[in-house]
Amino acid sequence: MNTSLPIQAIAADVCVAPQLAPEAMAEAARAGFRSVVNNRPDFEHGPGQPTNADIESAARAAGLEYRFLPVAGGHQTPEEIAAFARLLAELPRPILAFCRSGSRSAKLYMQAQAL
Repeated sequence: MNTSLPIQAIAADVCVAPQLAPEAMAEAARAGFRSVVNNRPDFEHGPGQPTNADIESAARAAGLEYRFLPVAGGHQTPEEIAAFARLLAELPRPILAFCRSGSRSAKLYMQAQAL
């Protein structure tokens, strides 16, 4: 995918990224992504972080499927991992998942693959 977004491919049709701004949703759509999953809780590190509502609005305006599955950075529960696995199964691909750094989304993907 040709994009200036800070993405990392973790599978043929799944990528992860650090925190994305609402403005990045149009670029994600232009890059060919069909779905976005936000794994970062609102205001995790203060009020300067874009909100789920703002990102969702921009994603939908860009024609993307969008899901909010906020998880803690240090630990993901079996229920959260199962929920991510369901998203991977149901969302149109390619999928772009993001969190603060991208590592939590990548970890969720790896754990979901083990189910």
